[in-house]
Amino acid sequence: MRFAKAARLALSAASLLTLAACAVDPDFVMTLPPQTSAGAFVSAANPAFTPQQPEGQWWRLYQDPVLDSLVADALAHNTDLRVASANLARARAVLGESRSARLPQTRVAAGASYQRADRQTVEGYDIGLEVAYEVDLFGRVRRSIEAAREDAAATEAARDAMRVAVVAETTRAYADAAAAAERLSVAEHSVALIDRTLSVTTKRFEAGRGTRLDVARVASLRDQQRAAVPMLRAEREAALFRLATLTGRLPADLPAEAAARQTVLRLDQAIPVGDGRALIARRPDVREAERRLAAETARIGVATADLYPTINLGGSIGATGASLGDLFTGGPFRWLIGSLIDWSFPNQQASRARIAQAEASAAAALANFDGVVLNALQETETALSAYANELDRRIALNDARGQAEVAARLARIQLREGKIDSIELLDAERSLAQTEADLALSDSRIADKQVDLFRALGGGWQA
Repeated sequence: MRFAKAARLALSAASLLTLAACAVDPDFVMTLPPQTSAGAFVSAANPAFTPQQPEGQWWRLYQDPVLDSLVADALAHNTDLRVASANLARARAVLGESRSARLPQTRVAAGASYQRADRQTVEGYDIGLEVAYEVDLFGRVRRSIEAAREDAAATEAARDAMRVAVVAETTRAYADAAAAAERLSVAEHSVALIDRTLSVTTKRFEAGRGTRLDVARVASLRDQQRAAVPMLRAEREAALFRLATLTGRLPADLPAEAAARQTVLRLDQAIPVGDGRALIARRPDVREAERRLAAETARIGVATADLYPTINLGGSIGATGASLGDLFTGGPFRWLIGSLIDWSFPNQQASRARIAQAEASAAAALANFDGVVLNALQETETALSAYANELDRRIALNDARGQAEVAARLARIQLREGKIDSIELLDAERSLAQTEADLALSDSRIADKQVDLFRALGGGWQA
């Protein structure tokens, strides 16, 4: 009779397990971006760009071994990346915990009691093994695992986005240090040129062919240019300190070769930028937003499952005795198999409120995904436009610098010949110094905007 009851319970459990593949809605369906976002970029028609797909390790386009080494150090030791990796390890551990709910839960219990009543001492001992299994008939466990899996995927994408940022900022810091060194050299060269003019002006004054005012004006211009030198030196040092932090070092531990470059980073070739479809597929922040949306959609299923019964199958075996020896020498043996149904019915207001919360979170995640896609396209278009226009600006500044150089040279000759006074030479020197400083600054801005563009394109996270 007992075996017949056990068989019926086993058949009932098997029937429930057959139905366990069912899961509550909704299933996640990817929301595609607008079709117009998949084509070529609006600002990519400039000859500075090509439609080929961007290079994954884009910093290697600069062909600078020192930069390559610094980026490798940053990817290995950057503290923000270490935090992101730890977050990913935690998310994967949470996923492992969620998956464990698919397995039977076991518990070993042992107890002893000692009591005295009516001048009699009574001892009792018990030991048993309990097994419980939740039949995932309505998909609560499966949706919980799905949500944890999507959370882990989103955290991984966040780690990849941090890699993009770390690579870009490491390259930017190195480029800023090099650009500041070049601008510092230009400023010192301008000071040297004006010093020569000051020497000529002083000699003219001593020869009675000029005034002390002429000398004072040239000396003032020289000091103005010299005042820029400490500021540029500070910019260079700040970039190097930032570079040390990005690579996980103390400022004093930054290798000397990191500060050796004295010229701005240049990329004298068209930059491959791809198209909108490839951008959306490549950028990890878009992937993170997509996985967050999938996780929130799965949580709607978890909340919906609470509207239905929770079914647990369980059993236990054990022994009970009046002494410890009875437990292991054939004492009273017990076993139990059965099911437990837990259902919050008819009061389901709390469950329905949790469903509403989950649906609102999913709606927010969808809006966030749409915003991330739009922001990715906006960032890329802005970076493309800014870079192309700065290239055009540099061409104009280079032409202006050439003309200012010619004007200054002619002014020096004419001053020596007595054809002009020192005021005209001073204006020519001031114009040359300004155009050279503007050109050096434009070179720095071009390097900075290259980094902006590469970061917007979303490369650099791939292993």
